[in-house]
Amino acid sequence: MAEYTAKVVWTRQKGEYFTDNRYSRGHYWHFDGGITLPASSSSHIVPNYSVDENVDPEEAFVASLSSCHMLFFLSIAAQKGFIIDEYHDHAVGVLAKNDAGKMAMTEVTLRPRVSFSGDHKPDFAMLEHLHHLSHEQCFIANSVHTKVMTEIQMS
Repeated sequence: MAEYTAKVVWTRQKGEYFTDNRYSRGHYWHFDGGITLPASSSSHIVPNYSVDENVDPEEAFVASLSSCHMLFFLSIAAQKGFIIDEYHDHAVGVLAKNDAGKMAMTEVTLRPRVSFSGDHKPDFAMLEHLHHLSHEQCFIANSVHTKVMTEIQMS
């Protein structure tokens, strides 16, 4: 078993009344490795009080699924003797009402494009298999009810 931590800090800005709901949603995520990321609500959710440049929880959720999938894909591909030069994913998440009528990240589509080198390169069927194994092993995908799909992009 392992534990993972994140410290989330928000501070009311000078001049913000707060109870009128007119306050900045900007805050910070501090991680144990020393990185601090500026975060905010999404401006799709809270217009005018979100910080567009900051990472929002919905983006982080999509990135977390994509990153977990990629890390397993790289490991599995290496074990099978494939050499990967580059992995790009333009993942997209959809926020919509779930079956219970609550807003949720209902689906995430991963769109990985992988560049291989060397003589031993996977065909499309093997790529599908590698991505299937990656999805099955991804801790984050195994932790959520969100539908996660992979649309393989050929390089």
